Amino acid sequence: MAVNLPEMGALAPVPGIRVGSAAAGVRYSGRDDLALFELAPGTTVGGIFTRSAFRAPPVTVAASRLGRARGLVVNSGNANAATGEVGLRDAEQSCALAAAALGCRGLYVLRFSRGVMGLFLPLDGMAAGVTDAAAALAAGGWEQAARAIMTTDTAPKGVSGTFDIGGHRVSATAIIKGSGMIRPDMATMLAFLGTDAALSEGAVQSLARDLGARSFNRLTIDGDTSTNDAFVVAATGRSGTGDEQYDALLAALTPLVVELAERTVRDGEGATRFVTIVVEGGASDEECLQVAYAVAHSPLVKTALFAGDPNWGRFCMAIGKAGVEGLEPDRVSLDLDDVRVAENGLVAPSYTEAAGAAVMRQDEFTVRIGLGRGDCRETVWTSDLSYDYVRINAEYRT
Repeated sequence: MAVNLPEMGALAPVPGIRVGSAAAGVRYSGRDDLALFELAPGTTVGGIFTRSAFRAPPVTVAASRLGRARGLVVNSGNANAATGEVGLRDAEQSCALAAAALGCRGLYVLRFSRGVMGLFLPLDGMAAGVTDAAAALAAGGWEQAARAIMTTDTAPKGVSGTFDIGGHRVSATAIIKGSGMIRPDMATMLAFLGTDAALSEGAVQSLARDLGARSFNRLTIDGDTSTNDAFVVAATGRSGTGDEQYDALLAALTPLVVELAERTVRDGEGATRFVTIVVEGGASDEECLQVAYAVAHSPLVKTALFAGDPNWGRFCMAIGKAGVEGLEPDRVSLDLDDVRVAENGLVAPSYTEAAGAAVMRQDEFTVRIGLGRGDCRETVWTSDLSYDYVRINAEYRT
């Protein structure tokens, strides 16, 4: 189930990047579950990763190899997490296999995995899959890769764009996998953005961080942070732009990653509602996010969203537990779209239950919370908590 999730459509090639996919038999039968990215010499790579203390071995390997890179290898179905030294060796061996296929050193390949935790990788299948994916490398291989990295996603998710920056035509394509275990502390799930912009190692790392802060760090499905989350930006330098166009490039790419973040929420496990939570009037961005995430993570709020029940007391409960020091309830307001539900901490004189219910029955709507403390504002995207979410996760390994 997905909430108004757009079809992915055609994804444009990025000069300097070829992509191939194959069936490695990691967990799935009869479908591609491995993607290989070949990056042209001179490509710079930046990334941000999960802050989980149970960080998976592929994350450890990838995070240590940012800067100059020649390849990325990704599998779905097996997270290679909670696998200790064996998992670390398997991650490094997978990179070596990919490096041999790409004709580069293993240290220039980054590793990514998503799927079931606690299982060791089938290296024989990985070896065959890497060989097949290398044979399939093509500039137009992004769409197949978007499918290969899926786990519980209902559909592949990817976007492309071209921009005029500094007198140069710049291309970008990005894909993402994610629909559950999503409450990122850095970015989200597995997301890969390729562009032919030219960026130094420092600039491409800043770009990954800044893009993640504007998009993937503003969504949540269930409040759970994965052991394997990663967002990577690869800049091939083929367009001729440079670090001096950083601000323009950031502005151009932001709508692409915001769109991917929103599509991830729309494809949330069991989602029937796409909800934008806007918290404004905060004394700081941090306290706005505290409140937004407290509301988005509350099981009672999320089940009310699923039911279309305008039980506004649940929003008050979540706002109150957010831990904002010195919050004054009599300055708080609440709106559902353009329906004023509460003001000055009390139900609004004009509010009717019918008006609130009409909004919450919609597939998507905005919850706007005013704190009355300052001028800061933040936005978080989330979904409801449905019967299907429980079913999907209960049946995840069966």
